[in-house]
Amino acid sequence: MGLWLSKIWNLFSELGNTQARILMLGLDAAGKTTVLYKLKLNENVSTIPTIGFNVETVTPVKNLTLTIWDVGGQEKIRPLWRHYYQGTNGLIFVIDSSDITRIAEAREELFGVIDSEEFVGVPVVVLANKQDLPAAMNASQMVEKLGLSAHKKNPWHVQETCAKTGDGLYEGLEQLVKMVKEFKKTSPQIRY
Repeated sequence: MGLWLSKIWNLFSELGNTQARILMLGLDAAGKTTVLYKLKLNENVSTIPTIGFNVETVTPVKNLTLTIWDVGGQEKIRPLWRHYYQGTNGLIFVIDSSDITRIAEAREELFGVIDSEEFVGVPVVVLANKQDLPAAMNASQMVEKLGLSAHKKNPWHVQETCAKTGDGLYEGLEQLVKMVKEFKKTSPQIRY
């Protein structure tokens, strides 16, 4: 974990502004809150369905601050996601990679977000969560099922993860930090 944190630190130390607003979305029961608290506390916490949002400041290393907004994924809450778009520097979209029956629904919701005007160019990391469960789709299967290969509006990366163990979370975070760094350099407007 220390090696990943030092890599992330090196990436952000070049920015000057070491703050980024990250939006974390996904269908209900995908593991968003488990991801958030694994990153924040490096431990597993018992969670209940998020009605509304959780917001936490994650500081993996000194002088690097990520404000992560974890917004509930229940179907009735999803229309409210758009109220969180403005000023977002990066998107973490969490998917239960073992739930093949809901992958089309996840794809529809993901593209509903990244095709919006506010998300042009915003970096996206898809966390293919729950890799510890049987029949979990790997990253290449997830790319295919989501149709990401044809998507050119946003830089994206799919990372296999298991939020409970932390496997893949820091690698996904490292990819997001790289893309956010580039986005902040090239973005015509200040986004924080």
